[in-house]
Amino acid sequence: MIGFQIAPMIDVVFVIMLFFMVMAGSVRVEKELPSQLPGNAETQSATEMMDEMVIAITESGEVSLNEEPMDTPTSNELPTLKNTLIRLKQAADQSKTLVLVTVVSEQQAKYSRTVDVLNALAVAGISNVTFTVSEEE
Repeated sequence: MIGFQIAPMIDVVFVIMLFFMVMAGSVRVEKELPSQLPGNAETQSATEMMDEMVIAITESGEVSLNEEPMDTPTSNELPTLKNTLIRLKQAADQSKTLVLVTVVSEQQAKYSRTVDVLNALAVAGISNVTFTVSEEE
């Protein structure tokens, strides 16, 4: 009588399962492979950096970092300022120093522009921020 033989099929499945179980132990996981990526070296002690970064906001909406203009007055995202602050934060973390930022806003500057600057600081991960209002001369 011709029919389907289940016993040889079970034997084949167990042999295949045994093969995969034995081979799984010899597979090297990618995270275990030693690799050296290029990057910046960290220092053991604090490195001297600028004491404080000053972000100025004018009435016209211009934003400058240490008297260097960053973005256009109409740019809400402030990409140049964000990128600069991110690089500053990374450099400070590697040199184990604290980033201090002072936001100086003119009295008639729009509050929304200050919020744009705060968003850029938040993206960069900078939390040591002080505020001041520029005095009229």
